[in-house]
This record gives sequence, structure tokens and C-alpha cells, in this order.
Amino acid sequence: MAASSPTDPHGFRRRGVLFVLSSPSGAGKSTIAKKLLAAEPELSMSVSYTTRAPRPGEIDGKDYHFVTLDRFREMANNHEFLEWAHVFDNRYGTPKADVFHMLSEGKDILFDIDWQGAQQLHQLAGGDVVRVFILPPSMAILQDRLQKRATDSQEVIDARMSRAANEVSHWDGYDYVLVNDDLEHCFECVRMILAAERLKRSRQTGIIGFIRSLLKKSGSLE
Repeated sequence: MAASSPTDPHGFRRRGVLFVLSSPSGAGKSTIAKKLLAAEPELSMSVSYTTRAPRPGEIDGKDYHFVTLDRFREMANNHEFLEWAHVFDNRYGTPKADVFHMLSEGKDILFDIDWQGAQQLHQLAGGDVVRVFILPPSMAILQDRLQKRATDSQEVIDARMSRAANEVSHWDGYDYVLVNDDLEHCFECVRMILAAERLKRSRQTGIIGFIRSLLKKSGSLE
């Protein structure tokens, strides 16, 4: 599948897409997000602000903007976030100014956020937002995946499973819902959704001028 560009071969620009991926922890969202970023050069990840400590290998400004709780609260009070959420004793927020600038430039932005963040984002950005929810084949398989990752204690896994049930209950707040029982197939479906959304008429901001030029050349406007 060929990659899209903010400027198509016919010379008119399109508006960008705010592309949301959500899922319970362990359902494959992060893996699909990484594959999508690697396959789509016109897509970039939204870099969130967070109050949690950096994990080994994470780079400030690339993976997250790491800030203190006081700084995060100040930004929230100043309405600097498009959306923000409180997850497992930490806060995560999407910077408003950066996103709207990229969107107006025709750049697509990928969001790895939960249902609360997706809801807030949709309330503020409406038709620019495309929401995709990824389901596990079963809750038993989800729990098995979490245990095989061997990165969390059983207590944390139990908390993630409890949260997963709540997250799944909000599936109907999304535009697309996929079951990740085959990673490659699920990834290809996500990629097709992105390609189709890029081509929506509402995002082809320069198409009116293009059509007028077609009609003028054909004599229809004379």
C-alpha cells in the first residue's frame, strides 16, 4: 500500500487525521502503533506530557515530556491539553498547540490513549478524529499475554484486568472496532482504515479549487 502525502499528485492539500488507537493493556495496541509508524512516513506519534518517571531507554521529548505533578496541574489549569487522563496514579496529557499546528499542515498524528482521552479529543476536535478500538480475542487470552510479558507483578496484572473490563465496555464510543486474534491481519485493517480516512472528501481541503479548474477547462463555467 503506497504511503499518502499531505499534498496529493494533483496539487491540492488535505487536512490531517487525528488517529486514535485504544485497547486494554496487552491487546496489541502498542505493537500495532509501532508497525504503523514504521510503515507510514506521513504519520507521527503525539508526544504526551506525563508525571510518571522515565522508564529505561525512554527519552524526554521523544517518548514523553516528563514533568512534575505541579507543572502538569499548571498546564491543565491553563487549558494547554487537548485531553488528559489519570491512569494508575500518573497523569498523561496531549498538548493542544502542537496538535492543531500539525493538523493544519496536513500531517497525521497517532494517539495511543484510553477511552477517556479519546472522548475528550473527539469533543474538542470532532471530525478530525478517527477512533479505533482493539479488542483481545478473549479476556483469558488477554490475561495470559499480560503474564507472559513478565513486566508486572500479579497485583498489577489483576488491576489491569479489572481496568480492561471497564475499557471494553466503552467500545461503542469508537468509529471502528477490531479483534486482534491475528496481529498482521489486525495491523493491515488498521492501515486500511487510515488510508480510507485520508481520502474522505471532508479532508480534501483543496478539492473545490481543483474541481473548478476542471470545469473551467471543460467550458462548463463559461
